[in-house]
Amino acid sequence: MKTFEYEILSFPIDRKTALIEMQATLNDKGANGWDVVSISSSEFANVGHTAFLKREIPSEQPSKDTS
Repeated sequence: MKTFEYEILSFPIDRKTALIEMQATLNDKGANGWDVVSISSSEFANVGHTAFLKREIPSEQPSKDTS
């Protein structure tokens, strides 16, 4: 059975470089095995974007006895 771990990242959108920084962070996470599941945007209270990520936790492989 596959198991996953999850991470939630918040990106306040308060300057022009914010989307570039968000993209760089998500690319870095992707290079480390994380997948973006969803992104929620909210202009209410100037929250910005929240990204929900997941990555599979590798299961331990049983050792094969070769003796």
